[in-house]
Amino acid sequence: MTKNVDPIRAEVVSRFLLATSEEMGATLIRTAFSPNIKERADCSAAIFDATGQVIAVAQRVPIHLGSMVGAVDAILKRFDVNEIRPGDMFMANDPYNGGGSHLPDINVVAPVFIDGKIVAFVANIAHHADVGGMVPGSESATCKTIFQEGIRIPPVRVMREGEINRDVVDLVLLNSRTPDERLGDLRAQFAANVTGARSVVALFERYGMQETNDAIATYLDFTERRFAAAINRLPRGSYIAEDFLSGDDEGLLAPIRLKMTVAEGRLEFDFEGSGPQLNSARNIPHRALLATIYTVAKSLLDPEVPANAGYYRTLHVKAPAGSLVGPIPPAAVGCRSISCGVLGDVIAAALSQAMPEKALACSGPHHLLVFAGTDPRNNQYFVNYETVAGGMGARAVRDGTDAVRVHASGASNLPVEALEHAYPVRIERYSLWEGSGGSGRYHGGMGVVRDYRVLADDVVVSLSSERQHVAAIGTANGGAGAAGQFVLNPGTPTETRLPSMTADVMLPRGSVLRVCTPGGGGYGNAAERDAAAIARDRLEERIPG
Repeated sequence: MTKNVDPIRAEVVSRFLLATSEEMGATLIRTAFSPNIKERADCSAAIFDATGQVIAVAQRVPIHLGSMVGAVDAILKRFDVNEIRPGDMFMANDPYNGGGSHLPDINVVAPVFIDGKIVAFVANIAHHADVGGMVPGSESATCKTIFQEGIRIPPVRVMREGEINRDVVDLVLLNSRTPDERLGDLRAQFAANVTGARSVVALFERYGMQETNDAIATYLDFTERRFAAAINRLPRGSYIAEDFLSGDDEGLLAPIRLKMTVAEGRLEFDFEGSGPQLNSARNIPHRALLATIYTVAKSLLDPEVPANAGYYRTLHVKAPAGSLVGPIPPAAVGCRSISCGVLGDVIAAALSQAMPEKALACSGPHHLLVFAGTDPRNNQYFVNYETVAGGMGARAVRDGTDAVRVHASGASNLPVEALEHAYPVRIERYSLWEGSGGSGRYHGGMGVVRDYRVLADDVVVSLSSERQHVAAIGTANGGAGAAGQFVLNPGTPTETRLPSMTADVMLPRGSVLRVCTPGGGGYGNAAERDAAAIARDRLEERIPG
């Protein structure tokens, strides 16, 4: 621990940096072009110290933390520090080469200089709705290798001393089906970093380089001690948990196995025994694995602990190379966020054994759909990347949350008005899926039903999901949540149940796609549900699972 640091100043510095990361995120959202960023807020921002440690993260999309962890390290390995100048920015997206955790997530990182020396880095990540690949949207569980998922970008200099490197940007634009959106979103990312760097410079100028660095180091140490104390309240020992992803073919399953060990001031996560990497895009790359562990451990053990590298030091991970939680190139990883919904349940199940008073039943992760085609209103090609929330599992003391992102996911559902304004589809039903939450003393959260009517002639859709074959199980005799489903033309003679993963399905004008997202598992015996809760269910016209 750094000595002689005023703890109040350390807190002020930390909160200032957190506010700066939030300001960066707000700048990105307000200046972005694509509905996926400006409406769904599928983006995040962070600040790193000069060595690459995370010191502040905007509270937006937790899995993006994994996409940014290690980004600065990758840049410093690729570029000599003496080559880096004020006004430079770097871009990357490849999960195997210093980028994000899947290709649509593009990192943009900028150094912050004081008196010619790098004192910090600011970074943001934005999910771009299309970066090329075999399917519109650059994300489908049907992809078999990462080469099918889009353009791969190692750390490259995208801005040199304040001037955009047009060669790099043009390469990205040429690989996208929607280049105008990409250019607008990239410029928004540049603007967000300029905003962040300005505030970080002001902080260092106010307190001086040494005092500011000492305050940051002190706060990281404090965070580590606080989280270690939370771990030490758990019973020592090892806890085993298992759940399943969908396999390469419809109906096949792939196990995620975890042995979590509680040691002195640390948690050890060992995924030995998990299934081999999949020949589909359901694999979970290392940074996504870390992000999910960091998020679930924080939310169950100490939700208020600062989100920085201090508490990461207490969490240690072992994942076999070549497994679905430790894939090696060229494994596809595009749908890692949905898979992380199930991974999060495995981590929560292990933690729930150690802390049954805070137990969490399994949850229903979001479903992914990507519409693409020509909008007849302007004859422009469009790509609508969209995810629809599921239901959170019940807790030991309360019902699960309806229609919510679970674990490491965080972007919002696309509002109906924004969707219909931007794309040739009409929403004809958008509601909670009654009865989809598992029954119990506490009910699991309900998923969502959303019906899309197609208003164009050449529209295709790609679909990806989890929890269509293995429902979210309940805890302590609670009921399972409903499994998700995709249905084409529901309630008509041509009604068809679509697979849990499929690509380039033609949707004729007038056809309807129904998305039903999975519900969360319940907790406890339904016969023990409180009379006041039952009365509330009746008042809210809730149908039990």
